[in-house]
Amino acid sequence: MNIHLFTVNPFQQNTYLLHHNGKAILFDAGFSNNSEHQQLKIYLDTNELDLEAVYLTHAHIDHVIGLQQVVNDYDVPVYLHDDDRRFIDGFEQHAAMFGVKVEPITTEIQSLESGDMTWQEIHIEKRFTPGHAPGHISFYIPEMDCVVAGDTLFQMSIGRTDLPGGDFEILSRSIRNELYQLPGKTTVYPGHGPTTTIGQEKKNNPFVKV
Repeated sequence: MNIHLFTVNPFQQNTYLLHHNGKAILFDAGFSNNSEHQQLKIYLDTNELDLEAVYLTHAHIDHVIGLQQVVNDYDVPVYLHDDDRRFIDGFEQHAAMFGVKVEPITTEIQSLESGDMTWQEIHIEKRFTPGHAPGHISFYIPEMDCVVAGDTLFQMSIGRTDLPGGDFEILSRSIRNELYQLPGKTTVYPGHGPTTTIGQEKKNNPFVKV
């Protein structure tokens, strides 16, 4: 199994592709232009992968700007926590806050809840980690010693909490209760910037201390 990183769009967002046994799932969909969508297509074609689904950590513009095109291209289901549907419904208005003009997202969104799931015999824990966004989900994959943390935890930083639905105290609790409880060796795949580990952040993160 493998995780491939695409760093895309003007926000330098990290979109991740998990693949195993010729199948793949996408965590977020930040592709913002044809060239970036081609990166996904080329990787899937080169590695002979079938994309099966998109799982959204949350629905801020930089994580969903390419969602409708991915669905148009691959006809896959999309999963998002219900508390973040507001950002899909108000996608155009949310984008306008950042000076970005977009088309509405019209694809059907499936409900995503915290708890365990199995994909291609891989155990994935869906951990509810609100604070940056009200419906934020992080995806912990024990077999790979990693967590796709979206915009919850970054290297020496945390997700911003000044956007609609953000709350620093809630984010702090999410990090302490859901992420800092993971093994220290766990690699953190963040929504922006370089990877880190849970152990490094518990020791050094200046925003959320143990």
